[in-house]
Formats: sequence, C-alpha cells, structure tokens
Amino acid sequence: MEIRKSKLIDKDIIVGFQLNMARESEGLELDYERLNKGVSAVYDDINKGIYYVVEADNKIIASLLITYEWSDWRNGQVLWIQSVYVIPEYRGKGVYKTMYSYLQEKVKNDPGLLGLRLYVERNNVNAQKVYEKTGMDGEHYRMFEWFK
Repeated sequence: MEIRKSKLIDKDIIVGFQLNMARESEGLELDYERLNKGVSAVYDDINKGIYYVVEADNKIIASLLITYEWSDWRNGQVLWIQSVYVIPEYRGKGVYKTMYSYLQEKVKNDPGLLGLRLYVERNNVNAQKVYEKTGMDGEHYRMFEWFK
C-alpha cells in the first residue's frame, strides 16, 4: 500500500467514495453537484484541507480528508480526520491503520502539530471499533453541532 496526497485527477474517485460512505454509514443520498463542488473546493484552497489516498493493486482503494483546528489552549494545530472511506474488498486488511499511522508520524515529527481527532456517526459501530484499535479514545469529549 502507498499513501500519498491526492491529486486533482483523483477527484471523481473521491466524490464516488463520499457518495458510497454517506449511503453505507448514514443511509444518506448526497446531492452530487453540491458534493462535487465541496470536494473541488478542497483542491482549490489548501487551507480547507488535504485529501490523502491509498493505492494498492494499481488502484485507489481508500481516501480521507484532513482539516485543521487551531488550539489556543495548546498553541498548535490539531488535524481532523474526516471523510474516511475504504472500498469494501479492502476492509479488515489494515488500510485505515496504515493511514492513521502515516498521519500519526506526521504529527510526531512536526512540533506545530498536536494530535489527531475525528468524529464518527453514533450508530457506525464498525468504524468505532476500527478507530479504537488504533488507540484513539472516544471518551473525552462529546460533540454537539448546529446547522441551518
């Protein structure tokens, strides 16, 4: 497996992954045009985030998005892991663990980076088990949100 920053040429694959993830994890049908514009916005502005992809067997098998949170308490940046998707035939083979380890090394080697966070849909028990296996802790905070 090889992990790399995504390139614009990967955009359609990532859009497809996100459509699949929303269906699988939350039973949602996302609006394709809105999603496509949202993914494109990340490629247009690195301040919004960075997609990473995993390649194996000459194809992209997984992706995730990193976004940023500034912590004034800790005077550094926290990386948020979002939009994680692994194609079904590669699940249970350590793909997420490999992505997580890659990001963890980036954090360890950059003094301005403090840690990794993610949120997971409450009923997505399979994903929660995967995240727990990497040593992530879901006990400290409870997330609240509001959207118009």
